[in-house]
Amino acid sequence: MLLVVDIGNTHTVLGIYARDGQECLYHWRLASDRKKTEDEYAVLLLAMLQADGLQLDKLTAAAISSTVPPLVDVWQKLCRKYLHVAPLIVSLDIRTDLPICLDNPREIGPDRIVNSVAGRAKYGNSLIIIDLGTATTFDCVSAAGEFLGGVIAPGLSVSADALCNSTARLPRVEFDVPSRALATNTVQALQSGLVYGFAGLLDGIVRRLKMEMGGTVKVIFTGGLSATIAKVAETVDIVDSMLTLDGLKILYDMNRGAVDE
Repeated sequence: MLLVVDIGNTHTVLGIYARDGQECLYHWRLASDRKKTEDEYAVLLLAMLQADGLQLDKLTAAAISSTVPPLVDVWQKLCRKYLHVAPLIVSLDIRTDLPICLDNPREIGPDRIVNSVAGRAKYGNSLIIIDLGTATTFDCVSAAGEFLGGVIAPGLSVSADALCNSTARLPRVEFDVPSRALATNTVQALQSGLVYGFAGLLDGIVRRLKMEMGGTVKVIFTGGLSATIAKVAETVDIVDSMLTLDGLKILYDMNRGAVDE
């Protein structure tokens, strides 16, 4: 079985795939903690596996994407020590079949490579892929399948934290969709501003990107808060919470010969 690891700034998402299958069989989410060692993460991994009736020795391959460089080394050590495999690390040094049209292609984050490769494989070309994580990334794929670039904006959680940390009396709230924008209490006012305001930001950027890209463009939402924001965003076509994990499986399959050597 294949272990895929998507390491973000806030959360790390794990998935299990059959080596010859395409569907994610199990997945879990845990906090990205730079202080944890490979042994501590191994204990967490083993506990999650055992809760679903799996054993560590069933994992015979791994693929990792990370926006947190220190944790790449930690998970690499875990894979070598406990799984006895050398994991595939997503970078421009592996096969992606994704032409990068950036001033400096080395600036692109691994997560954006993974999402773009997955988007092309699952939905074709001419895409805007929006990943709602700690940062909100907009990745634009042309009709010819090229990565054109995109936009990086603050994430919803970052915006909420900044608002609460910078004010004395505003509480933290759940990211629920309020029944209407016009609020009559503080909690609903915050929810309205965060959720409807964030949806408006996404819609505004998407409309501008579509004008610049031209043609028919499909908009994909992914990330932890994608389902919530998709309820009120006007420009979303598809919500795919498994896009990044599926992308790691796709990239592993593309590079399988080199990894297994």
